[in-house]
Amino acid sequence: MAVTLKPLSDQTIVITGASSGIGLATARRAAREGARVVMVARNEMALREAAEAISRSGGKAAWIALDVAEEDAPQRIGALADQRFGGFDTWVNDAAVALYAPLMETDMDEHRRVFEVGYFALVRASRYAVDRLKDRGGALINVGSVLSERAISLQGTYSAMKHAVLGFTEALRTELEGDGVPISVTLIKPTGIDTPYPEHARNKLDKPARIPPIVYDPELVAKAICFAASHKKRELTVGGGGFMISGLGNAMPRMTDLMVETVFGKPAQTIDTPPEPGAADNLFEARKDGRERSNKDIYVRRTSLSLEAQMRPAATAALVGGAAAALWLLLRPTKLGDGTLNGGAHQADGTDSSRSWQAGIADEGTIPEREPVAMS
Repeated sequence: MAVTLKPLSDQTIVITGASSGIGLATARRAAREGARVVMVARNEMALREAAEAISRSGGKAAWIALDVAEEDAPQRIGALADQRFGGFDTWVNDAAVALYAPLMETDMDEHRRVFEVGYFALVRASRYAVDRLKDRGGALINVGSVLSERAISLQGTYSAMKHAVLGFTEALRTELEGDGVPISVTLIKPTGIDTPYPEHARNKLDKPARIPPIVYDPELVAKAICFAASHKKRELTVGGGGFMISGLGNAMPRMTDLMVETVFGKPAQTIDTPPEPGAADNLFEARKDGRERSNKDIYVRRTSLSLEAQMRPAATAALVGGAAAALWLLLRPTKLGDGTLNGGAHQADGTDSSRSWQAGIADEGTIPEREPVAMS
């Protein structure tokens, strides 16, 4: 059965991790575009404030405060969607927790918690969403990372979890497509995004954490997610830096190892600005929340041409092809009156000359009339 997705304005979208960062930006954007949103996170106050703000702006939002790692979390979320909006059309798995620490200083409880929230909860929710959507269709969107492709030091546990998200999402997609299930399964792979992620992460470094550059605006990820909700896409990478990291990792793994060791080490992942009071370390319990962006004074890119190209490949190909054709027409050789080929004006006065063309010299005045006479 073919996948047919509704326009965003006709959808109800479930978004986990919706109290800050990418999840909050996505909920706000989807609501602005007319979707009904079901917001999920642990922080009740932040969720309530965000949902009320959406409602005041004319949007429709419901919220439920829970830990997605709980066994019955998907069923409770689905029940709210049913009660408020008659079900859901798209499910977005964005919730995650993280820590900045060397792997040898990360204990097993911390490893388990990162995987419980970011991987096992995603698997549980994906299975529930597929079961609910398999007969009528819809979209499942899992938020991975460029770290799904290339791990970096000091975020090893998070990188490993995102590798698992990639593997699960790819396998699920092929199984559903093979069975003809009308569900679009998309993996979103953000590059470094300016969210409170480094403030919320448990930090075992001796300085406040930050996202290493290049850093992009969370609104770009929200744009990618909302696009995938109504357009079947295999995956979308947000930020050209992500393509560079993934490409280098696959083509030159050893060189990428050295680059990670020298460029993306501790200096690139720390900063002097401390977390906002009350926001630090939400690994095991909810902390202060409610912001899309970090409190770091860093340069943030607000556009991504690579994302636009992925969302509209046909238009991008036509644009690139047209530009190439125009360049060829501008530079192509043309026939002169005497039948010789000329690529355009070659002399300083703008005229053409077959002699200068043949000599490969721009100014005919530099071509000698005759061979110099040798002096004895």
